[in-house]
Amino acid sequence: MLSALLRREMVTLLRRRRMIVFQIGLAAVFSLLIALRWPADGQVAMLGTRSQEVFHLFSYSLMAMLLLMLPVFPAASIVGEKKSGTLALLLNTPLDAWRIFLGKLLAVLALAGMILAMSLPAAGACYSMGGLSLYDEIWKVYLLLMLVALQYTAVGLLISSYSQSVDAAVRITYGFVIGTAILTLGPHYFFQGKGDLLADFGESLRCVSPLAALMSLTGTGSTGGQGLTTRVDVMGRYTTWSLICSAVALAWTLSRLNHRIFDQSRAAGSMTDDLSVSAQRIRKLFFLVDPQKRSKGISAFLNPVMAKEFRCRRFGRIQWLLRLVAVCAVLSLGLTYSATAGAMDWGVETIGGILVVMQVALIILLAPSLAAGLLSVEREHGSWQLLQTTPLPTSRIIWGKLLSAILPLMLILCATMPGYLVMAYIDPGMQLQVQRIIVCLALTAVFAMSCSAAVGCFFRRTTAAMASAYAVLLSVCCLPMLVWVGRDAPFGHDVVEKALSFSSIAAAFSAIQMPDFEHYNLIPANWWIMGIGSVVSLIVLPAWTYRISRPQ
Repeated sequence: MLSALLRREMVTLLRRRRMIVFQIGLAAVFSLLIALRWPADGQVAMLGTRSQEVFHLFSYSLMAMLLLMLPVFPAASIVGEKKSGTLALLLNTPLDAWRIFLGKLLAVLALAGMILAMSLPAAGACYSMGGLSLYDEIWKVYLLLMLVALQYTAVGLLISSYSQSVDAAVRITYGFVIGTAILTLGPHYFFQGKGDLLADFGESLRCVSPLAALMSLTGTGSTGGQGLTTRVDVMGRYTTWSLICSAVALAWTLSRLNHRIFDQSRAAGSMTDDLSVSAQRIRKLFFLVDPQKRSKGISAFLNPVMAKEFRCRRFGRIQWLLRLVAVCAVLSLGLTYSATAGAMDWGVETIGGILVVMQVALIILLAPSLAAGLLSVEREHGSWQLLQTTPLPTSRIIWGKLLSAILPLMLILCATMPGYLVMAYIDPGMQLQVQRIIVCLALTAVFAMSCSAAVGCFFRRTTAAMASAYAVLLSVCCLPMLVWVGRDAPFGHDVVEKALSFSSIAAAFSAIQMPDFEHYNLIPANWWIMGIGSVVSLIVLPAWTYRISRPQ
C-alpha cells in the first residue's frame, strides 16, 4: 500500500511536461558551468584553484535551485488533497497516518534526490580537475543539501496541514525559506565584531541559515565578513538546528494527519452594526478601521472587480493592510533611529542596505501571492465564465484585478519610505542616491506585479501559477548575485556587471555605494531592463486574457 501511494505521488509530480523541461535545463546548466572553466590545454593546476572556483559556484547554484523549486511541492501536498476531497478518502483507507505521511515525505525527497543525482556528473568533473577533497568538500556539501531538502520538506508539509488554501501555503512556505535562509544573515553582518550580546545573537542566528553553512564549507565566509574571522562551527550548529526543526515538524505534522484535521472551530462573533449606539461609539475610539463593521455598498466610481478582490482575500482587508504597513513603518524608522542615536556605528550606507533587503524581500514575497493568481484562481474555480457574463468589458476586469495588486504593494512600499527621508536628512549629500534607490524599488514593485500577473495567466491552477511566479522573480533578483559571489574567480568585472544589471537588489546596492558594489555601474541599465520587462508583461497579460475570453 505504501508503494502504491508513493508511486501515485511520484507520478503526480513527474508526469507534467514542464518537469521534463526543468530536468533537462538543470542538467544543461550544470554542464555549462563546468564547460566554461574546463582547461582548454588539457592541464590542471596543482593547487586546484580553478576547480575550487567552479565547485563553489556550482554549490551555490545547486543550493539556490533547491530553495527556489523544492518548497512548493510539500506546501501544496496536504492542502491540495484537502481541497480536492481526496485526503478524507486516504484517511479512510487501511493505510495508517504515518504511512500516508511517509509516502508524501519520500515523494518530495525523491524529487530532491533526482535534482542532486543530476548534478553528480558536474561534481565529478570538478573533482577530476584536482584540488578538491572528496570528503571534506564534496561530501559535506551534498550532506548539507540533503539536510536542506529534509528540513524544508518537513516544514512545508507542516504548513500545508494548517493552511486552508494552496496559495496561502505556498506564500507562507516561501516566507519561511526567505526568512531562515537570507534574513537571518543580516544581524551577524551588522553586529559582528562588537563583542556584546547582540554580536553573539547575530552569530547564533546566522547558524540557522543554510547559506551560512555553505559559506563555511566552501571557504567563502569572508563575503560580508568585513575582514573578521570566526571560529564558530557553523556547519555543526546548522546540522543540529536542521535535525531538530525537521524532527519537530515531522512529529507535529504526523499528529495532525487524522480526521480532526478537517475540524475548524470559529467563534460566532458579532457585527458592530448590531450593537447598541454606545457600544458602537466605544469601538470607534479603539479601532481606526473596525473589522466587525459591515462593508458599505460599492460606489459607482469604483471598479467592482477591484472591490471584489479586496473583500475576498485576507490581505485585501484594510485592517490587515494597516497592520502590515504599521510594522514596515516601525522597522524603517527604528533602523534609522539606531543610526542617528549612535548606538551602533553602522553608517548610512549600511542602514540603506538593510532597508533595501527588507523592501525587496517584501515585494518578492507579496507580489506573486497578490498577482499570480488573478486569472488562474478564477479559471480553477470556474468563476471566469461568470465574470464574462457580466456587463463588464474584459479591459475593465483586467484593470480591476491589477489595481487590487498594485494598491497594496505600493502602500507597503511607501511605508518604508520614511527611513530614506531620515537618511537624506542625516546626510544631505545622499539625496541623489536616495532618489535612485526609490526609483529602483518602484520599478522592482511594478516589474514584480506585472511579471507575476503575466506568468500566472498561462496556468489554470493557482499552485503552478504562484510557484512559477516565485521562481521567475527569485531568479531575476537573486541568481545574478551568484555571479557576484564568483567575481574575479571565475567571472571577470564585465561579466559580473552585466549579470548584476538584471538584479534590482544589486542596482540599489550600487546606488547607495554598499561595500563590494560601489565599483559596478548598474544604473540606468537596470532601469531599462525592469521597464522593458514590465511593458512586455503588461502586453502579454491582456493579449492572453483576450485569447482565453473567446468563445470555447
